[in-house]
This record gives sequence, structure tokens and C-alpha cells, in this order.
Amino acid sequence: MANKLISEMGLPKSIGHIFAARNIITAKDALSLTEFELMELLDVSLTQVTLAVALISEIASPPYQTVQSLLEQRMQNEYLTGHLPTHLKGLDAALSGGIPFGALTELVGPAGIGKTQFCLKISVLATLPSCYGGLDGHVIYIDVESKFSSRRLIEIGLNSFPEIFHLEGMAKEMAGRITVLRPGSLSEFTESLQKIKVSLLQNQVKLLVVDSMAALVSGEYEQGPPRQHPLGWHISFIKSLAEFSRIPVVMTNQVRSRSATEISNYSFQGERRDDCGNFDSHLVAALGIHWAHAVTIRLVLESRSGKRFIKVAKSPMSPPLSFPFKITSSGILLLNDDGIEMRGPQINAIDHQGHSDIILS
Repeated sequence: MANKLISEMGLPKSIGHIFAARNIITAKDALSLTEFELMELLDVSLTQVTLAVALISEIASPPYQTVQSLLEQRMQNEYLTGHLPTHLKGLDAALSGGIPFGALTELVGPAGIGKTQFCLKISVLATLPSCYGGLDGHVIYIDVESKFSSRRLIEIGLNSFPEIFHLEGMAKEMAGRITVLRPGSLSEFTESLQKIKVSLLQNQVKLLVVDSMAALVSGEYEQGPPRQHPLGWHISFIKSLAEFSRIPVVMTNQVRSRSATEISNYSFQGERRDDCGNFDSHLVAALGIHWAHAVTIRLVLESRSGKRFIKVAKSPMSPPLSFPFKITSSGILLLNDDGIEMRGPQINAIDHQGHSDIILS
């Protein structure tokens, strides 16, 4: 607004012409001088200068907004942003409604912890009629590790929403709304992404799932000296897909062990010390700092003390919270809707008690 032309601000012609004659063209030119300097330069009265400066300031400066007005705007625009409810009450409350549209949500955790179970459940939810809390749309599920199970998908649907899935032909119809792609290489994945952009609009796609991103570049994780990320282009393209289509995009990420000598270089790799003051070897997200900055929501799934937990480790609308959960015939079920707020190393640590099938650095 500082470069807005004074000639376009509606000043009285008598004073407007004087500004132009003295080569004071933009709001920045006028507001960079004191009123007394302007009075001397323009050779007009202080009253005229004061009125002109007030008008220029009002037009050039954006109006202030209160927190209340920002909240009201957010509510009015909710239909443009929106969320896919996970039907996990505590998690949905923490995320202000569920998985956000137009952003990247990441699930991080060791193998077997429940990441694919989570993805299957939200895939069912995205296909449900809106009257049942779904998005009434189609899903594109990129199954990199061949973990997608149509049988498990139907089981989750039958046990979660029996009133829908027991209707004749309904299970088949819901399953038919989910397109599964299985790229065998990073190049095939790239081709799939380029085709998806058109499909998002043509087929009323309401959810994109990538399970898992890390498997596409196994052995190429960002370690040691900084270098170009193997998924740099894909990160940017998937973010643009989310923003372009205004749909939720959910991706899973694997973990790798971090040795005691490896230096922590970003916030998701916090150190922990044992009772002797030595650094622990523990798990970190596999894809590194560039990927960590790209995602809007990071949910960490872990196990400790014989229980599984899902943690909101990164979110612009929630403090770090941890929820105990179990996996049932209807998918993931929270054992407590009141999240436990985490502090310090707890936020970034990924525990894996009982889970040894991980990627080693």
C-alpha cells in the first residue's frame, strides 16, 4: 500500500496537483516527510497538510483487526478450509475439527504401530455420505508398500457404520470410490502424481493418501552434510495439489534409529539422556528437515509402557498432546479423549517399545 499513487486517493485537486508538481507521487513519498517538511515543500498551510496526510494515511494503511473479527472471518470461511473428522473425539477437538483441507498431514511411527489402520479409517470416512459426517467423495490411495487391504477396509466400515455398510450393495459402492495406485519406483510415483491433478477435479476426489513416502527413497534419507532432498520436487508438488484442490492430504513417514554420535540438527530430533547422562539412541522421522517443514500437522504414533499413543507433535492450532489408543475391529479407538499435554523432549521423541521393525541409519 505504500506505493499507492496519491493521484488515485481522491485528494482535492488543488492539493493533489501540488503534490504532483513537487514530485511527491506515492503514499510512501508523502509519509516519509514530517508535516512541517511537507508544509515547507508544498508551500501550503499546516491545516491543508494535516488533512492531506490524514487521508493518505487512512487509505494507505490497512485497517486494524481484533482477534474477535479474525475469529468471525475464520468461521465464515470454514466452508473453504474445512476438516475431515477422524471420529476420534479428542484428536478432532485438538485439531479444531479433524484433518485440515488444503494442507499436508503426516503420520510418523515404526512399522506395525497403526499408521495404515488410521489411513484406512479416514478413507472410509471420506467416502461416507455427508449426513453421516463424511465427505461423500472419492479417495486416491497411493499404496507404496502394498499394505492396503480391501478386506480390512470393509471390516472397518462394517463395524464402524453398520447402518450404512449392511445395506445391500453399499459396501461395494463405498469400496468402489477408493482408487488404489501401487507405484513400484520413484519415477512411477512421479507419473502418478502428474495424472492425479486432473483426476482430483474430474472424479470429485476428497482425500489423497500416500502410504508411505519414506519407502519411495529407502536408503536415501537426509543424513550427514546438507544435500538436495530426494523428494524435493514431490514435496512442492503435493503441497500445491493440497492447496489447489482444497482437500486433506495424508502421508505416512517411517522412522530410523539415530545413533548417539549423530548431531541433532532440527527440532524433531531432540536429545534424551539416560540416568548416566549419556545420549540415548532413539527414533526420528526418516525424511529429514525439508520434509518436516513442509507438513502442517505431524502426528506421531508410538508405543511405551505396553500402550500405544498418538501424539500431536506439530500443529498450528493445538499444543503438543498425547492420546492413548488401541486398534479394534473398527479401526483406531482412543482410550481417553482428554489429551495429556507434553513438554520438553517428550514432544519430539518417538518411543518404540515392542516394535523393532524399523529402518536403521
